[in-house]
This record gives sequence, C-alpha cells and structure tokens, in this order.
Amino acid sequence: TSALPDDNRALFAGQAMRELYETVQRIANARIQVPVLLQGETGTGKEVLARLVHESGPRRSKRMVCVNCGAIAPNLVESTLFGHEKGAFTGAVAQQKGVFEEADGGTVFLDEIGELPLSAQAALLRVLETKRLCRVGSNREIAVDVRILAATHRDIDVMSAEGTFREDLTYRMNTMTLVIPPLRDRVEEIEPLALRFLREANETNLGEVRGIEKKALALLTRYRWPGNVRELRNAIERAVVIARTEMIREQDLPARVRAAAPTPPRSSPTVEPDADTGDRSSSLSFEDG
Repeated sequence: TSALPDDNRALFAGQAMRELYETVQRIANARIQVPVLLQGETGTGKEVLARLVHESGPRRSKRMVCVNCGAIAPNLVESTLFGHEKGAFTGAVAQQKGVFEEADGGTVFLDEIGELPLSAQAALLRVLETKRLCRVGSNREIAVDVRILAATHRDIDVMSAEGTFREDLTYRMNTMTLVIPPLRDRVEEIEPLALRFLREANETNLGEVRGIEKKALALLTRYRWPGNVRELRNAIERAVVIARTEMIREQDLPARVRAAAPTPPRSSPTVEPDADTGDRSSSLSFEDG
C-alpha cells in the first residue's frame, strides 16, 4: 500500500476512500492512460481525486488545466476548450489557444462534463479519438497530447438515454469510472477532516481555536452533509470565525447542523472542558493526533 500524502490523510481516513486512493495510484501509473470519469455528489472531493491522478502519474511535471463546463457561456464552450482564430466571431480580436493546447503534455480536468453542449461533446469525442483539434474558425488540425479527467454529479447513462449526452462519448468516458461515496457514508472521516479544516482555518484567520468539543463533534457526525466535504469545510471555517472560546462549541455550528441531533433531556448536565485540569474527556483537539 502506498503512503498517503500528509495533506490528504484526512480525506482518505475511511476504508472505502483508502481503496479508492489505491485505485487512483494504479490508474495514474498505468501505461495506457485512458480517460477517467469521477462521479459523485457535489462537494465529495472529485477535483482532489483528479489532482491525485495527475500528480501521481508521469504527467506531474506538466500543467493540469481545470475548467468548469457548467460555468462557461454555451456560445463560448468550444472556443474555451479548443481555442479560436482571430475574427472567428464577434470579439475574437486575436488568436487564442484553448484549454487543450494550454495543457499539452499534461492533463485537462473537465468538471461538470454533463453540462457540455452536444456540439462541444462531438468535438471532445474527436479529440479523444484522434488526439487532434481544430480551433474555432480554422480547418487546420493541431496535435495535442493530454490526459482527460472528467467529473459529474449527474448520471450520464441516463442523460445518454434522454439524448442530452452523446452515447458514443458516454462509452468513451465510461472506460474508467470512479464513484466517490457521499460524506454521510464516510462518517469515520468527519473527525479528521474537521480537524484538518480547523488547522487550515486557524492559519488563514490567524485564529487560536484549539479543538472541537465532544458534543459539537457528535453533532458533526450525526448531520447528513448534503453538501459533503465542501459543506463541512464551510461549517468549520464559520465556527472558527465566530468561536468565543478556544474550542468549537455546539452554538458555533450552523443551525442546520445543530438541528440534526435530538434535543437532550432537560436533566442532562452540560459538560465543559476543565481549563484548570486540562480535562480532555469532553473535547477534541487537533493536537490529539
């Protein structure tokens, strides 16, 4: 088993993600560099895995260019990906390389590939099959050597059946599919991830929050995290900003997280960390290991 990079240990703390990490290592170092499709809910860490594929393989010294297909205006998608010639359309005042040329020798990561218009899907399929492209406004083919990684939270098989995603591109992208489980199915990772995000938030905010109280941690592990890892990061960053003590407490967490746990009986005592004795039974610090 290969060692995990220190900055990724929290994300791969659970068995399912460890197995996924080991698969990524095999894919990254395979001589046949097939396209990789990462599927999972929003915020599960698809781009983290994509970067691992790139950084663990022979293209690590070259560029990885990331593009969110859903954030590009439909009329600019092909120009963004494949470039354009001067005068190809209104506003094209100069020749422009696209994402694929910029990443030549490296990796292109297409986030939210399910949002690509059908015309761009056809052009992408041609690049996959021929390793050549034409800039918008040109008939001259340009050879490109890129590895293509893609991600989506949508089911492209269903989209293919509906006619919104090309069937031939579906087959090409499904050569290697990695499914990332949602955070609610990886409860064992919530604690190490929360502590990692706490450390990072402290560094950014120049904070002095030392850890997370046990009751707050219980709320974090009980919540379903529809926004997954990204939502957890946001919750911890918010808590670090508003925390009034050196520990993140229940009241520092977002209301939706606090509402995830049943209201405790009125007779239940409130346990607080003992500042004098250093009692650690009711709190968790990122110094705990």
